[in-house]
Amino acid sequence: MHNTRLSRLYLAIGLSVATTSALASPQHFLSARSFAMAGTGVAAAHPADAVAKNPALMASRHHSWSDDLGLMLPSVNARVADEEDTGDQIDDIQDTIDDVERAINQANSGDAQDGAGRLREQLQAFDSDTVRANLGLGLALAFPSPGLSAGVFANANLTATARGEYDEDDDARLAAIEAGALPADFRDSLESRGKILASAVTEVGIGFARAIPLADDNTLNLGLSPKFVKLQTFQYTETVSGFEDDDFDNDQYRTEKNGFNLDLGAAYDFGEDREWTTAIVVKNLIPMELDSAQSNPAFEQERTLKLDPMVTAGIAHRGDYHVLTADLDLTKKEAFGYEDDTQWLALGAELDALRYVQLRAGIRHNLASNEDNDGIEEKTQYTAGLGLNLLGLRVDLGALFSDADVGASLELGTAF
Repeated sequence: MHNTRLSRLYLAIGLSVATTSALASPQHFLSARSFAMAGTGVAAAHPADAVAKNPALMASRHHSWSDDLGLMLPSVNARVADEEDTGDQIDDIQDTIDDVERAINQANSGDAQDGAGRLREQLQAFDSDTVRANLGLGLALAFPSPGLSAGVFANANLTATARGEYDEDDDARLAAIEAGALPADFRDSLESRGKILASAVTEVGIGFARAIPLADDNTLNLGLSPKFVKLQTFQYTETVSGFEDDDFDNDQYRTEKNGFNLDLGAAYDFGEDREWTTAIVVKNLIPMELDSAQSNPAFEQERTLKLDPMVTAGIAHRGDYHVLTADLDLTKKEAFGYEDDTQWLALGAELDALRYVQLRAGIRHNLASNEDNDGIEEKTQYTAGLGLNLLGLRVDLGALFSDADVGASLELGTAF
């Protein structure tokens, strides 16, 4: 059996890009707590998450058990959307190609004809079917203080999309086999293909924040996070039968670019006990762009990964046993691969049982218009999660689901 499969290639690409980005931060990394609360946190992040989410919150009001140090080591999340079981389709197509080639080599016209008809149906069903995977990894250390707060962070985020593309010229090739022809170059003549687009945005940075007391015991918190940013793209197109496993990390399919950037944040704590916080953050103040490679110009178009300034506003209400929060993206994030643009409106909640157990839930809806979307849809997503604090060790779990996506997150850390 032919031992190269596109499904193995997806995994190889993910491992390759994630490995090269292991100590950096993405455009929109989510801690496990934020993941479980629908991606919120601009006005409600804990110190270890705040250094990358909104640095101003390091100087904001926190519980006494978390206002001296926050550690995230590590935080991992993953999401997968595969509406049409694309990975299984690829394996089935490869199996059928093997069957047809075996029948041709054995001069078995009947089996070759049956296999050609089955392969035609599989390739037609495979056309435009898409799978998307997201992987995030984060580390952070923060020293919150109303005076001068400081922290460091290192995050990585990978998005990979893959889809099928049926070549109508394969109709004639398969029709000839169904009519009794046994071509010697069957495998090499097929032109239907798999297309893979992957991007990684990585960051390593430091954050600073300071609280400015105002009238009536209210507080304005300001923060900034200068950071090193690395952009990477990967574009690979090959026939369903012609790719090689060793090609996935070839330089001709990959582009990358490095630079420095800046996040700015502000948060205003108010109320009788400063239980309310409104906040805004501008991430990636300096626009950056990176064009993808075109190793196969006949079937690929040059795409641009854009890291534009992203503005998000949030509001939160904190109590001894709860957090209620909402975030709104004021700018739209443009998709790079076969997926939707995104602009999220998100609501999150957390119930705290005496600091030892936290129950979390959230919902977010994509406000971006995607009428011309040609891949995985991003609409309404639901999240839930659990936090456990035992002997100073924090364990956070999160889950996400929607019509298209399933996801999970895990984080270890501590705070005191």
